[in-house]
Amino acid sequence: MYLFSAPTTTTTKATGTITSTGATVHGFSLSFNFNINNENSKVYFKLPTEVPTIPCSSKQPSSVLDRRPGSLESSITTQLCIESNTQLEKDVPGAVLVVRRPALDVSDEVGSPEDETKSSSAIIDAGLEKFAKKMPIFEPERVESALCQEKQPLMVNLDLALYKAKLLARNYRYQEAEEILKKCISCWPEDGRSYVALGKILKKQSKFSEARAVYEKGCQATQGENAYIWQCWAVLENKMGNVRRARELFDAATVADKRHIAAWHGWAVLELKQGNVKKARQLLAKGLRSCGGNEYVYQTLALLEVRAKRYDQARQLFRQATKCNPRSCASWLAWAQLEMQQENNVAASRLFEKAVGASPKNRFAWHVWAIFEANVDNIEKARKLLKIGHALNPRDPVLLQSLALLEYNHSTANYARRLFRKASELDPRHQPVWIAWGWMEWKEGNITTARELYQKSLSIDSTTESAARCLQAWGVLEQRVGNLSLARRLFRSSLNVNSQSYITWMTWAKLEEDQGNSVRAEEIRNLYFQQRTEIVDDASWVAGFLDIFDPALDSIKRLLNLENGPFREKEYIRNVWGAHKDSIDEKSVDHSSNENEGNVSHSRSEFELDSFIKERLSLDPAKLDVQLEKNSTPAPGKVKSARGSWK
Repeated sequence: MYLFSAPTTTTTKATGTITSTGATVHGFSLSFNFNINNENSKVYFKLPTEVPTIPCSSKQPSSVLDRRPGSLESSITTQLCIESNTQLEKDVPGAVLVVRRPALDVSDEVGSPEDETKSSSAIIDAGLEKFAKKMPIFEPERVESALCQEKQPLMVNLDLALYKAKLLARNYRYQEAEEILKKCISCWPEDGRSYVALGKILKKQSKFSEARAVYEKGCQATQGENAYIWQCWAVLENKMGNVRRARELFDAATVADKRHIAAWHGWAVLELKQGNVKKARQLLAKGLRSCGGNEYVYQTLALLEVRAKRYDQARQLFRQATKCNPRSCASWLAWAQLEMQQENNVAASRLFEKAVGASPKNRFAWHVWAIFEANVDNIEKARKLLKIGHALNPRDPVLLQSLALLEYNHSTANYARRLFRKASELDPRHQPVWIAWGWMEWKEGNITTARELYQKSLSIDSTTESAARCLQAWGVLEQRVGNLSLARRLFRSSLNVNSQSYITWMTWAKLEEDQGNSVRAEEIRNLYFQQRTEIVDDASWVAGFLDIFDPALDSIKRLLNLENGPFREKEYIRNVWGAHKDSIDEKSVDHSSNENEGNVSHSRSEFELDSFIKERLSLDPAKLDVQLEKNSTPAPGKVKSARGSWK
C-alpha cells in the first residue's frame, strides 16, 4: 500500500466519503478513495503487490491518433483495458466497476460531479494540445515544405549542364560556358567536375590567376579528396613556371588518390623536362604499381628507351602499351616513328595504318604518316594523306602548313602562298605558320615580306621555342644579306629564349669562323658544351623495371629470353610480333634484311586507303581537291565539322 497526499484545487462545502471502484492501467490495479472534508482532501492510491495481466481487445484503438479529437480518449497516451478487479472486491465489498465515457458536449450546469470530470478532461486536452503542436508528426505540411526547401536538383541536370558547357567551350563561347559552370558550382559545390571544367576554360583564355582561384576553391569544397582538381592545378602551375609548387600539387594528387594515373604521369613528364630521368622512372614505376598497366606510362617509358638507344626494350614497351589499349593512336604513332628512324619502312607503314584505324579522325596520325611518305619520295600519297586530314579537320592550320611546304617543293609558290594565307586565317596566333611562310618568301627572294612575317610571328609571343626558331631563321636571313651585327643580335636573342639549341650555337660559330674570327668561334662552341644540360640515364634500370610488370612477369621474361642466357633478337621477333603476322611481318623488323624492305610503295598491303575513307569516313577520294578549295574559313565562334561540311 502506497499513500500519496496532495491538496486539491477544487473548493467545495460538501462533506462525506466518495469511494470509487478499481481500474487497471497497463496491468496495474488501482483503487481510488476520496475523503472530502471541508476544504482539504486526501487521495489514496492502492497498488497491490500482485498485478494481474489483463489482455486488451484488438478492436480497441491502438493509438491516440485513432480517437476523435477533442475527447478525453484522444488526450490519454496509454491504452486502457477495463474489467472487474477481484482485488477491489476483497477490499470494498459490493463495489461495482462503472465505466462511463465522457460526453462530447460540455453542459452548462455547474456544481455537479460530471462538471468536475469534464473540466479535468478539458485541462488535460489543453495541455496535450500544446504538446502536440511541438511534435512534427502532427504537422505534416510543415515537414513537407521544409524537405522541399532542402531538396537539391537531380544529378542528371549536372551532367547535362557540364555537357552543354563543353559544347559551348568547343565553339569558343567561353562566357556562356562560364556562367553555366558557376551555377553548377553553386548547386553542387562538392562535385569536382565543375571546378575542373571551369579551370580549363579559364586557362584557355590565359586567365591563370582566376583558374588558380577556382582550383583552390574546389580543393577546399571537396576537402582535398579530389585528385583531378589537384592534378589540373599542378599542370597550371607547371605551365606558369612554378615547378616547385607543381611538384607539391602533384604529390597532393597522389595522396588524395594513389590510383590516379594522370597525376603520376604528369609528375614524371615534369621531371623529364627538368632533366631528372631517374626520378621520372621512379614515378612511372609507382604509377604502374598503384594503377596497373597504362598505355601512356608504357609509351613514355618506351620513349625513354628510344632516347637511350635501347630499341629492343622500347619495342617491348610499345607492345605493352598497344596491348593495354589497342585503340591508343598515340602509342601506334610513337612506335611507327621508332621504326621510321630505324629505316624499317614496311613496319612503319603498317603501324601508321594501325594508327589511323584506331582513330580515323586523328589529325596527328594523318600528318605524321604524310611526312613519312614524303620522306620516302612518295609525294602523291603524302599529298593525298594531307588532304584527307584537312577534310576531317578543317580548322587545323598545321595540315595546311605542311601541304603548303609540300606544294612549294613540288609545285608552285603561288599555290603554296594561298595555302599559307588560308592557314594563317584559320589560326592567326599559330607561330609555325608565319615562320614557314617567311622562310618560303625568303627563298623566293622577297626579303622585306619575309621580315614582316617574322615580326608577325614574334609579336604573338617572344618567349616560346617557336620564337627561338624564328629568331634563328631571321638571323640566318640577315647573315645571308650581309647584316652581320643584326644577325649576331638575333642569334643571341634566340639563345636567351632556348639555350639548348645546338643549331643556333653552331650557326653563330660558323658565322664567326667565316669572318675569320676562329678564336671567337671556338669560344662559342666551348660555351655550348659548358652550359648544355646533359641527361644521364642508367641502363641497369631496365632489369629492375621488369619486376613491376603486373601479371605478365614470367611471359615477359620468356619474351626477352632473360632466363635462358643472352638475348637473341630472332626469338624476340618471333615472340613479340607473332600476334601481328597479319599486319607486320618478321622481315619488317629484322635489321639483317634491309634489302627486302625497300620503298613502301613497292610493298603489298591489305590496307586499302580509298576503301577505308569511303567506308569509315564517308569521303570521296576523287573530290578531295574540290573539298580543299571549297573549305572556307568558319566564322568566329562557329565550328564546321567535317561531316557537316561534306553535306
